[in-house]
Amino acid sequence: MKNLRSGKVFMLFAPVVLAGCTALTPPSEDPVLIKLAELDQRLEAIERIVQNQSLVQLSQQVTALERRADELQGAAEELEYNSTRTTERQRDLYADLDARIQALETNLTAMSQPNVLDGGTLAPGQLPVPGGSDQENYQAAFELVKEQRYEQAVMAFQEFLETFPDSDRAANAQYWLAESYYVTRRFDDALGAFQAVLDSYPGSSKDADALLKIGYCNYELKQWDEARTALTRVQADYPDTTAARFADQRLERMESEGV
Repeated sequence: MKNLRSGKVFMLFAPVVLAGCTALTPPSEDPVLIKLAELDQRLEAIERIVQNQSLVQLSQQVTALERRADELQGAAEELEYNSTRTTERQRDLYADLDARIQALETNLTAMSQPNVLDGGTLAPGQLPVPGGSDQENYQAAFELVKEQRYEQAVMAFQEFLETFPDSDRAANAQYWLAESYYVTRRFDDALGAFQAVLDSYPGSSKDADALLKIGYCNYELKQWDEARTALTRVQADYPDTTAARFADQRLERMESEGV
């Protein structure tokens, strides 16, 4: 009986003793807390590694995109530079051609030279090569233009058009007839002759040049609205051609002159 009472007393006081022992153990020495702290440190280390790897991948992607953007910008700048140089070369070429044409239009000093075909003058109603083909007579008339014998060229092309109205050179002959009027400053005659190129030979290779010269004739006649209309039409109907570039230049000249 005495032993039984002693056992009961021990069972009652055992938790108190264990609690007291636990309370006496400091946290820094508690194995459970130590294990939890170790696991927490390992988890934090793993999270840092995963986060760092994500940042590295993101940084690499950003670097690759920046490098690609630099490459594209460099290619665009090179294309822009090449385009600018091409435009400048074309502008210089057109300016040179315009100057040469204007010099031809104002040079009338050689009209009294002997006819290279027959050693004399061409009579009204006479073909440059009597009895010759349309090709031979066209070439002979064109030689008169090249020799700056414009009055003789007018007669030669007029007779050519009367004799060979269906020639495949007729549109060109009409154009050079008009050009011969133009360079001798017969602007009213030239205007009608250039208009005939468009009316009688629509779709010919001389349409753009004839329309340009219609603008020029109206300019010389101080018919500003008609000149501007013709030159603007050249730009619209024949873009990216030499005629369009000359039309641009003449319109710019009109703007600078305030007409």
